[in-house]
Amino acid sequence: MIQIAGKTRTLADISGIPAGGTAAGILAAMSSSPSVHSYETDGQLRFELNLRAQLVEKSRELARSGLRFAVFRDSTCNPDFWDRMPNGGFKLKKNVSPAAAVGDIFRNGGRYGTECATAMMIVLYGALAEVYGAGQFDRLFPKIELMNWRRLDPRLQGFGELEKYPDYLPGDRRYFANPDVDPLVPMWQGENVVQLGGGLYYGHGVGINRAEAIIRNLNGNRSPGADEPAYLMDGAGRPDFKKLSALSGQ
Repeated sequence: MIQIAGKTRTLADISGIPAGGTAAGILAAMSSSPSVHSYETDGQLRFELNLRAQLVEKSRELARSGLRFAVFRDSTCNPDFWDRMPNGGFKLKKNVSPAAAVGDIFRNGGRYGTECATAMMIVLYGALAEVYGAGQFDRLFPKIELMNWRRLDPRLQGFGELEKYPDYLPGDRRYFANPDVDPLVPMWQGENVVQLGGGLYYGHGVGINRAEAIIRNLNGNRSPGADEPAYLMDGAGRPDFKKLSALSGQ
């Protein structure tokens, strides 16, 4: 169910969303959901639809970019845009456009190597750059450090926190846990993913796959004799779409 300013809206009430696209699919899922998706304004809803659609698109784009999987001690980045930090994260260089630096990862992924949590941050910043436009994105996010949730901009922290929701939508960050991971390969203790819709997920290192394939991959990296299989956790990370919408003036 969708409510705007306290009034229930049907799909027929919401115009201007291109039919057949990702945003239209998300809107349909919201409308048919038994839970209430509530907004103060029409602009808030449209902003969330746009950002969710971009999270899906940027996930697919990053999967095609050639970005390599590397543990933090072996991480690499393009020194024209980023400084590699001692902990393996990437820090935006001074006097470099944040939008251009984030965009370089999607254009030249082969020059970068990192873990799956960092890939989620790259997807999020890439989506925000598309939604806001380069100029506004650069003003809003002049300092970026890419690594894990502790390095995420405070305004985006919800993306790094798993909370339970009545339903899950494309653009949500999800997590596959592997509780019996082989200690020799700790990087397989779980997989951060973006839910794409149609039963598909994007995770750096596993690509775009269905849940069964990701679980099978994680199960192949358990301790000998392990009896607890990997599983998709009941929770999602979501940025505060309404607050982010306010930054755009919607």
